[in-house]
Amino acid sequence: MTQITPSAPPLASARLTTALVLAMLLASLGTSIANIALPVLGTAFAAPFSAVQRVVVAYLAGLTVAAVYAGRLGDRFGLRPMLATGLLLFAAASLLCSLASQLSLLVLARLLQGIGAAFMMTLSMALMRQTSTAGRLGRSMGLMGSVSALGTALGPALGGLLLPLTGWRGLFWMPLPLAIVALLLLVALPDQPPAGRSASPRLRQVLNRVMFNTLAVNLLVAAVMMTTLVVGPFYLSQGLRLADGQAGIVMAAGPLIGMCCGVPAGRLVDRFGHRYTQRLGLTLMACGTLLLAFTGAAGGVAGYLLAIMILTPGYQLCQVANNSAVLAEVPDNQRGTVSGLLNLSRNLGLIAGASLPGALFAWATGSAVLATAGAEPVVVGMRLTFLTVGVMLTLTLLSTLRKAAGRQTIQK
Repeated sequence: MTQITPSAPPLASARLTTALVLAMLLASLGTSIANIALPVLGTAFAAPFSAVQRVVVAYLAGLTVAAVYAGRLGDRFGLRPMLATGLLLFAAASLLCSLASQLSLLVLARLLQGIGAAFMMTLSMALMRQTSTAGRLGRSMGLMGSVSALGTALGPALGGLLLPLTGWRGLFWMPLPLAIVALLLLVALPDQPPAGRSASPRLRQVLNRVMFNTLAVNLLVAAVMMTTLVVGPFYLSQGLRLADGQAGIVMAAGPLIGMCCGVPAGRLVDRFGHRYTQRLGLTLMACGTLLLAFTGAAGGVAGYLLAIMILTPGYQLCQVANNSAVLAEVPDNQRGTVSGLLNLSRNLGLIAGASLPGALFAWATGSAVLATAGAEPVVVGMRLTFLTVGVMLTLTLLSTLRKAAGRQTIQK
């Protein structure tokens, strides 16, 4: 397998890091940049909202379904070559998106773009692990977490800026030059002597009880964060009566805090270990969600932001700790597969967070149409939703503490 080791020349390491950061940034950007263009796409193609929504869903479907397969191909044929393949597919699909003459063609191109993004997300994380020394693994995972949060946060703002200047097509050709730059950086890296390859492992050889538990926690914390993005806008606009612009500014706080917390979270993982930081992250997330549940309308914007300021760093701590713990001791021929499983659990968590708690919130408001729900039902719905996820996080935390106590008893 072609690889750049931690002892590679500084220039080669810097080029590889830049390529990996660009790949993660573009893949994350693709998840959110098209959302703002849905009304324009509906007009352009004379299609209903349910039809143009497939432009977003197709990308997420490709990103989720291809994650593990991308990792297994990376283990089989080399992480760098497969990452380059993903970048090439992403670039070609971006061009096809910008040239689409029919909505069905745009949806198909977005599906291909999502598959390319799955290679980029999965293999950039695996390669970052491969090039990191043991004492800096947390910081490396934290950097990728910060870049992922930056891409997700930047998508709506960048899309809103480009839409009046370039039309909807500009949102899809804009990533093309950056994907080409990342691809050229990978190709320009010096070749390394290929290491001995072994067959890509079967999933049952990779999955064990510890990894399964970590993936389950990964899924849960991603679902909780998506819940804030689904329920938050209704609470701010209808519960607190904020204007759309004001609600948007408040909603941007979470991704911005996440962007700033990734690397510090990684430093804590490197210093104190993944078990301690995971438990700290779960504690912060449980406190943040319970604060959202009990603050209600009385807390106002300040109460909401305080909860987000507690919740978001907790999410980054959990994510970085989980990624570091799972990838730390993985054999070379399993890093791509394990990275794919991590991304799969995260994506499934995002999907679950957008559906299950959202359904609970809608039921608790007692309104068939959320847009017409009053302030009090929305606050009640928010309280029940975050109380539920807060209890789930608390139970997960107690479970990890019980397992830690069991390990200490066995050691004694």
